Amino acid sequence: MNFLAHLYLSGSDPDVRLGNFMGDFVKGSRYLDYPPGIRHGIQLHRRIDAFTDGHSVVKQSIQRMKQPYDRYAGVVVDLFYDHFLAALWENYHHQSLSDYVTMINRMLVKNYFRLPGEVKRIVPFMVQSRRLESYQTVEGIARALTIMTRHTSMPDRVEAAIVRLQDDYIPLREEFTLFFEAAHQMSVTVLADIRAADGL
Repeated sequence: MNFLAHLYLSGSDPDVRLGNFMGDFVKGSRYLDYPPGIRHGIQLHRRIDAFTDGHSVVKQSIQRMKQPYDRYAGVVVDLFYDHFLAALWENYHHQSLSDYVTMINRMLVKNYFRLPGEVKRIVPFMVQSRRLESYQTVEGIARALTIMTRHTSMPDRVEAAIVRLQDDYIPLREEFTLFFEAAHQMSVTVLADIRAADGL
């Protein structure tokens, strides 16, 4: 899952959201250095990633992207799933996507100095460009993919990815919907288990 989905699956606790947002950038046992809410968010992030990687529906979506992206197909599908969450946002949240992104951006700015170094480098642009909100459109996804190809080792096959997204839009959306319902149920249960294990 990508940033928007991880944030949504965190529930309403700001510290859990913050931990889940930065989960990819906290390795090994370093999560123990953080206070309980952030620590729980990082743990939840890892469980969501494991659940996503092993889910048959996600594997089906990844298979659609193997041709243009090979080993990066999963990264592209994560971004596509964020697009569908943003595009279908009113089905999942009472708050508008615009208001939700404003709230998240304020949280990131407020907690900027608690973030790992790598995250600090990307947050200012994410906030300024309202990138999470831009996921709502195919054009926004194309821009996000372009940014990723400039700053990572992912190959520049943005045009092919967008063509595949448009050609397979309905089945990909159906796969997202099936998976996301299961991911939400899993996240609620797992977060409760993490808190219970920590005596909270």
